This record gives sequence, C-alpha cells and structure tokens, in this order.
Amino acid sequence: MTRLLLLRHGEVASHRGDVPITEEGRRQAIDAGHRLGSLGSVRLLAGATRRARETASGVGEGLIAAGARVTGPEVAFALRNPDLYLAGARVDMVSSAEAFAEQVPWLSAEDVLAAPFFAGFLAAPDRIEYWLRCTTPPGDSTAAVAARIVTFARSLAGGSAPDAVVAVTHSPVLRAVAVGLGLDDPGEPPYLTGYEVMLEPAGTVPFDPFS
Repeated sequence: MTRLLLLRHGEVASHRGDVPITEEGRRQAIDAGHRLGSLGSVRLLAGATRRARETASGVGEGLIAAGARVTGPEVAFALRNPDLYLAGARVDMVSSAEAFAEQVPWLSAEDVLAAPFFAGFLAAPDRIEYWLRCTTPPGDSTAAVAARIVTFARSLAGGSAPDAVVAVTHSPVLRAVAVGLGLDDPGEPPYLTGYEVMLEPAGTVPFDPFS
C-alpha cells in the first residue's frame, strides 16, 4: 500500500484566524522535506488552511531538492479539522466565545457560552484534550475523525499510486488519530511531526522526519 504520513503544519505566530507560517515554520518545512527525500515518489496533500498549504509547499521544495519525484501539493478535504456545529452552523475550533460568534453571525458571545460543550471547551486548559474526551461532542467525535483518516488512507491504494503520500494537517486530527487508533494522547505534537497510518489492521505509529 501507499504509505500515508500525516504531519502537523509548521510554526505559526498564533492560531487566531487563517494565519501563515513563520519564517522558522518555512525553514522547518523545507528541512522536513529534504529529510524525506528517500521516499521515492511522493504525493503532497494539505488541509485547506493557509498554514497547511504553505507547509506543504515548503515540504515539496525540500523533497525536490533531495531528488524525490513530487506531485502536488493539493488540498484534501479529509485533512480538515473536526466538524463542530453551533446553532446548526459548522464552526472551526477557535479560542474565544467572540471568535465562535463571528462564525455564526446571529449568535452573541453570551449565546456561545450558554452552549455546554462550548463553555467547557473554552474553559479547559487543553481544549483539544477536552474535545478528545467528550463522548457527545456537537459534531465529529475522536473516533469519527480517526475513522475518516483510515477511510482516506484506504482510498490511496491502486493504479499508479506513489510510494508515499505526505499529508499536512492539524493538531486535533493528529491527536484523534493517535487516540482513535490505540495510542495515548500525545498532547500537542511538535511542528512537522505526526503519524504513519497503517492498515490491515488499522493502526498508527509516531513519525518524526527529524529523528
């Protein structure tokens, strides 16, 4: 089967909005790509956010410099953050009631805090851990995100598939894959590290291009 390597995006100055990676983040991405040059033929995929797409471009630059055969990067919908719903609208995981309310214009910050899941999420010291442990989130569960990624991995096989797919995504997806496929929650993974997804049976192992 084609290897699926999931990597977290490169360094960002903050997670407020659709932000770019920093210069250090770009350096990290190029370095990671260079270290992955022995993979052979590589298809590069990324989530739709700017930080994911810029990271994938940097990884591609490093891969090409190291002699790998590269296609992409392309945006892959499966790599998005968990789907959460607030008053019927899909919302991204953000860090304040005001930022949630901006995504649902007919709600106020007070309305957001009146929803038990979102009040607990915003009060938690580790918000992603709060979501991971929640048994009835208003949207994707940990198991649902892990299953989405396994289904995505299965779809990569066959035909003229590359030797590896390098997919840039986000911390909640990586942590869900770890927990949903039998590992302990690692906490926030370092930038440009992640997991290799295994099939038959489904599982995962940590992956660090810098080690």
